[in-house]
Amino acid sequence: MAIGILEVNLVNGKGFRGKDILGRIDPYVLIQYKGQEQKSSVAKNAGESPVWNEKFKFQAEYPGSGGDYKIILKVMDKDTLSADDFIGQATIYIKDLLAFGVENGRSEMWPQKYSVVGANLKYNGEIKVGVTFTLEGH
Repeated sequence: MAIGILEVNLVNGKGFRGKDILGRIDPYVLIQYKGQEQKSSVAKNAGESPVWNEKFKFQAEYPGSGGDYKIILKVMDKDTLSADDFIGQATIYIKDLLAFGVENGRSEMWPQKYSVVGANLKYNGEIKVGVTFTLEGH
């Protein structure tokens, strides 16, 4: 089993639709990978086109326990007086990225757009994300 660092580069979002009465949304993203979770900053009043440009690191093993090689990005709307609203989520499958990284020491998926799907299974915007895997010791 190989161990390395999975780095998620959260670039921006576009076309998010919120539920707030005034139409203003303050989006942030919960990034989940195999029981690990990190949270982006809140893009205050960014509305449907937030920019984050943030990087998050997760420990990754390949082949590891369970075959669930995916990063889940949950886009949320930060609310002050009530529970945060779920805008939608995107999933990035990274099994091939990990396999290639183990073989070559490092692999990268340049930032690209992924559709954000709401609870009603309809398109609710897009999120631009890049992913890099670096084998430990490289």
